Amino acid sequence: MKRRALLLFSEGLDSILAGKLLKEQGVEVLAIRFITPFFGWKWKGREEEFDCYVREEFGFDAGLVEDITPQYLAMLAAPAHGYGSQFNPCIDCKILMLKLAKERLAPLGASFLATGEVVGQRPMSQLRHTLRHIEKEAGVKDILLRPLSAKNLPETRPEREGLVERERLLDISGRGRKRQLALAREFGLKKIPSPAGGCLLTDPALAPRLRRYFELKEGRVTPREAEILTFGRHFELPHGSWFVLGRTEAENKRLQDLAGEEALFLKLSGIPGPLGVFLLQRSEEDLSEAARLVKRYAPKARNLERVKVLAARPGESEPRIIEV
Repeated sequence: MKRRALLLFSEGLDSILAGKLLKEQGVEVLAIRFITPFFGWKWKGREEEFDCYVREEFGFDAGLVEDITPQYLAMLAAPAHGYGSQFNPCIDCKILMLKLAKERLAPLGASFLATGEVVGQRPMSQLRHTLRHIEKEAGVKDILLRPLSAKNLPETRPEREGLVERERLLDISGRGRKRQLALAREFGLKKIPSPAGGCLLTDPALAPRLRRYFELKEGRVTPREAEILTFGRHFELPHGSWFVLGRTEAENKRLQDLAGEEALFLKLSGIPGPLGVFLLQRSEEDLSEAARLVKRYAPKARNLERVKVLAARPGESEPRIIEV
């Protein structure tokens, strides 16, 4: 059996250390970064760069990036174990990623899975009984190794079969990070990342927006919509429509690229300003309110008595003109 592990890599310190502990024992480490618009999205389209990054920065044997947005959105609409303090389905998120990682073991020639989880570190998803439940639900019991807390948990198959030495694994538990920081220094890590986080679903400023849009769409949110929900200014209009404004030229361009051929765009006529788009249009009556928002957030237009706002779908040669 190959001494090769597939590491669920979050870019946080714990997953880095888990991989380093395995490398220290001569195990090949393939670091897989699952991404969605809510986490890890910076690596979209940068797969080769990610591979170089994990090889050069941490000495791992390969870095893999996989976009799991469709599967993730289906889960996020109705997670079996509910949400955390915001819109974060932490338990179901972990179950999904472990299931997907398990499917990739054979094609990658890996023998077992590894994560940087620490017993008791996260109250929702890393209590001892929760870790065991997640293993069972994901179907990875006995092939999932958690190097940082292995001695606090039952022995796994890779340990029994000699792929790793249990004595050289750790027994970290709880929320403190002293041992991890000391270990990072021992390994000579150049940068000490903050605890793995960065999931936008836990952001108290953004999560309510995401939750509300999922409610309006009854969970049927597309990957394109999910990405748009993570940037720009968002407005739920009086008659049920959802309108988005770009805050910068880069966001305007991103909206234009993502919104699709059926989207209705609004922009000022002859005056620089934000690009607006209906992510969800449920009433023509919301059109005037959207036009007023375009004017309000254009510094060169907000103090003018009247302006013209053009509304058109991509490819339409004759836009509607709305005076506000």
